Amino acid sequence: MSRIPPAEWAPQRALFTAFPSDATLWEDNLAPAQAEVAAMVRQLSRTVPVKLLADGDAAFETAMASVGHAAEIFRIGFGDIWLRDTGPIFTGPESCVRFRFNGWGGKYDLPGDDTVGAHVAGLMAAAVEPQDFVLEGGAVEFDGGGLLLTTEQCVLNPNRNAGWTKAVAERALADALGARRVVWLGDGLLNDHTDGHVDNLARFVAPGTVAVPVADGADDPNAAVFADARDRVRAAGLAVADIPSVGRFEVDGALVPASYMNWIVANGQVVVPLYGAANDKAAVAGVKRCFPRHMVTGLRANHILTGGGSFHCITQQVPTRPVESGLPGATDAEA
Repeated sequence: MSRIPPAEWAPQRALFTAFPSDATLWEDNLAPAQAEVAAMVRQLSRTVPVKLLADGDAAFETAMASVGHAAEIFRIGFGDIWLRDTGPIFTGPESCVRFRFNGWGGKYDLPGDDTVGAHVAGLMAAAVEPQDFVLEGGAVEFDGGGLLLTTEQCVLNPNRNAGWTKAVAERALADALGARRVVWLGDGLLNDHTDGHVDNLARFVAPGTVAVPVADGADDPNAAVFADARDRVRAAGLAVADIPSVGRFEVDGALVPASYMNWIVANGQVVVPLYGAANDKAAVAGVKRCFPRHMVTGLRANHILTGGGSFHCITQQVPTRPVESGLPGATDAEA
């Protein structure tokens, strides 16, 4: 079984996501978050088969009415919709790796979040390689050839795996995910309850090229984080592609980690989260420069963001084939 996950731009057999279902979690944002997820599903379904999980009869019926035949819908229990973190990481069409999940360092213990990954693997009849350490899918980014990007703030956080050093983490990531080299970034976005997931900060857009946000003015709360990430990427010998930052973004007076980087790539298209911010249009243009042969669509994700993430956080792709001989996944032209 190949242990190296293909790059996200490699051809995909299917893509999983989940429908906001629990009114006690989402409160007044439930219906608008459902509408944003439904819009994402309808767009993604243009190029990839979408498998949508809904928890409970009411959510299932709303999902059916919202997306119709755009997705295959499954009535399956889960804690919340963040399948990037609670689901398995697929290394091939019928193979995946599952990690222990502890609610992002013990912050959110929701029944079903520790078991939904088994349901997702089962729906693909995938062979599972269980791993006895904590890791979320949003904490790691792959180029398809064994290069892995992550952050010290998250993966070395003692609330995940106490006592981990870089050396220990690199051995674990090599054994579980075929990581031949790990590029360590520092901190993630301010106020990110995931403790700095890399998929809000820096993303591979091609082998050897990493997109990193550009700070939006002097009051951008993540200016130092972006600068440090850019320096580390370049020091690792990788090229940097610039994407605008959302800048300072508040919800009900609280600073939140809104990020355009939380896009999802799916069989020749990219869906970018937008927030009604000044840089929305520039962000879509920046992503298009990174993926010139892809259809790039921006969709609003303000209400999904109130739950703590965006499009990449709520999806998990299944590749059509494993990486062969450790070579990079499909190029932009092949996808």
